[in-house]
Amino acid sequence: MFISFVGAGNVAWHLSQALEQAGHHIAEVYSRDLRNARLLAKQLYDTQPVADLNFAESEAELIILAVSDDALAAVVSQLVLPENCTVVHTSGTKSLEDLRQLVALYSDISAQVGVFYPLQTFSKTVEIDFSEIPLCVEATDRPTANLLIDLAHQISNVVYLMSSEERRVLHVAAVFACNFSNHLLAISKRILDAEQLEFDLLKPLINETIRKALNAPDPAAVQTGPARRNDRQTMHQHLDYLHQFPSWQGLYELLSDDIVRLGKS
Repeated sequence: MFISFVGAGNVAWHLSQALEQAGHHIAEVYSRDLRNARLLAKQLYDTQPVADLNFAESEAELIILAVSDDALAAVVSQLVLPENCTVVHTSGTKSLEDLRQLVALYSDISAQVGVFYPLQTFSKTVEIDFSEIPLCVEATDRPTANLLIDLAHQISNVVYLMSSEERRVLHVAAVFACNFSNHLLAISKRILDAEQLEFDLLKPLINETIRKALNAPDPAAVQTGPARRNDRQTMHQHLDYLHQFPSWQGLYELLSDDIVRLGKS
């Protein structure tokens, strides 16, 4: 299949290479900054970097919109599609209907639309095994859904046909599991930095915490710490220390209260 990418960020970087390794041809990569398109194109076999959203003459059978949610409408408003093309986005939050309405509003070409959402955190500099990444797909009709399911199975062992509402809920949970947990680790590091202590001290604890959470039927069942014990004396000592970091003090109190609440439920 001939595939083109709109966007050359972290998702496009990994997804394009996974699809090429599965035997597909990445025809074009678009980026507002042509330098980014060129960088990604260099990772691929025979891909044209472009700075124009006119794909009218493209051989692409599938166009993957790997752009931020905020940019999606602006991108589709400028997109010129080739005949007989399917258009998908990779968003965890934008609905299938959002994309369908945008394409219907702005495109003179009738196109099938869908969602091709990889549930993972991506960084260009970190290699990743795409076969382990859950791929959530959705489409406006069964033939397009079958096309996307087949494509997903070519690069991943974990494929779900999922509605926009289910995907939205999944994305909310993913923000807690990934983004918030990483932010808490970043806070932990800065607390240690303030006392000239090494973040490496926490790494065995972090690894064991994640291992237990992943192996438990419910992470709440393996929750430990002063809040789980409702150890108010220790929590007050921690809050006293955190007075120098008011926002983190408030976060500590909020999370501790929620751990106590969940432990009682």
